[in-house]
Formats: sequence, C-alpha cells, structure tokens
Amino acid sequence: MNLLGVLPFAHSLLTSAVQPGDTVVDATIGNGHDTLVLAKLVGETGVVIGCDIQASALTSTKARLQKAGLDKQVSLFQIGHEKLATLPLFVNSTIAAAIFNLGYLPGGDKGVTTTGKTTIAAIEQLFNRLKQGGLIVLVVYHGHPQGKKEKNELMAYVESLPQEMAHVATYQFINQKNDPPFVVAIEKRADSHL
Repeated sequence: MNLLGVLPFAHSLLTSAVQPGDTVVDATIGNGHDTLVLAKLVGETGVVIGCDIQASALTSTKARLQKAGLDKQVSLFQIGHEKLATLPLFVNSTIAAAIFNLGYLPGGDKGVTTTGKTTIAAIEQLFNRLKQGGLIVLVVYHGHPQGKKEKNELMAYVESLPQEMAHVATYQFINQKNDPPFVVAIEKRADSHL
C-alpha cells in the first residue's frame, strides 16, 4: 500500500461523503481542480457551489469545467467564503460536503490569502447547513507567514469543537521538511449548530 498525498486523500474523503444529486461547496475554487472533482461526484442532478474572491480563479475554474462538460451543475460566486450565508442557493440547501484549500491561489498574488477569521466563519456557516454525517475537508498550506497564523487559529478552533457534535481528524506527513500541507476533516455527528 502507498500512502496517499494530501490532495488525493482529501479527494478520497469527498468520494466517500458525496453521492450523485448532492449539494456540495468548494469554498476556495482556486484553479478549479477540486470544483471539477465535486462536479463529477454530484453528477448532472447535483449542485456545486463555488466561491473565491479573485476573478482570475472564477475564469480559470469556469474554463476547466466547460472543457470537461461539467459546468451545468456548478454555480460560481466571486465572494469570500465567509459570505456563503448571503447566497440563497446556500441557505436553502443541505450540504453533503465542502472543501477548502487554504493559503493563496497557485500562480496568483501571494499577498491575497485565506485567513483564520474568514475560514472559521465559513466553517461555522457550513456546519450549520451540513447534513448529519456530512464532511468539511480543509487542506492547510502553512509554508508562509499568513499560513502559519491561519493554521494556529484553525487548529485551536477545530480542537475545541464538542465531540458530541463533530469528529475532527488530521492527515499529515510528520517527517517531511518545509511545512508540508496537511488535511483537517470535520464530520458532523449530530443534527446541531455552532
């Protein structure tokens, strides 16, 4: 057996949590790789809600989805993930799973990054719309100063979630150098709200 890298592991978690027809969220669409995975998983009868604050992320994601013929089930929004609750499509849905890739847009402006404050706000909004057994997957890139700060804030938050409400797990390579990314997974256990 070979250990999966963090992105394949994150995608395997999504595969186990998402069924055709589900509604899911890509909270940081970036270049659209995770959005494409989600669009395949939900199929033609499902819905993918994707958001990013950078217009270039929406442009590249839309092109990737159109090339694959999977753009019909995806709605993209140029907003920060902390504003998910402003979207009628989001507040009127039960969410099966969500994914975040934290940090900055690969190939983009490294000064534009996710933050602990906005990520935690988005997690709370997602958790409240998440179905029981639903999953929030975060891929944490912390090899830059803002990433380290966000990692510390995020870990303090998720470690404090009541175990009656959620299972929280991490997946990481602990002997790699240079701050390797890792996965945090939050599974909703009970029909509860944060």
